[in-house]
Amino acid sequence: MDAMPTPTLSCPCGRSEPYEKCCGRFHAGTAAAPTAEALMRSRYSAFVKQDAGYLLRTWHPRTRPARLDLDAGMRWTGLEILGTADGSAFHATGTVTFRASYRGGSLHERSRFERVDGAWVYVDGEFLD
Repeated sequence: MDAMPTPTLSCPCGRSEPYEKCCGRFHAGTAAAPTAEALMRSRYSAFVKQDAGYLLRTWHPRTRPARLDLDAGMRWTGLEILGTADGSAFHATGTVTFRASYRGGSLHERSRFERVDGAWVYVDGEFLD
């Protein structure tokens, strides 16, 4: 009997693509997020995967904390992009408004992004609700 192929899990960011072809390539450093929204999605996936290194690498140098301690007990359950402004290949800045759900609640934020040396980075966010 042939072994069943291992199912490829969709990316935590909510896209139907497999993690390796979606946010995984950004986490691995083999590609850069082309838009502010793609970076937002990849950062959410990094929180799901507990990848503090990626989160720090994609944080603007002027607002980046010296270290990031992630809560190992946090269980993120979904990401909903509520709106974007600018943040495409033709912009230097952009915002992404989103709701990230976790076991027991959700986080509603408008995040600001800028390009540094051509790459999108997270600047800061404003909590909503």
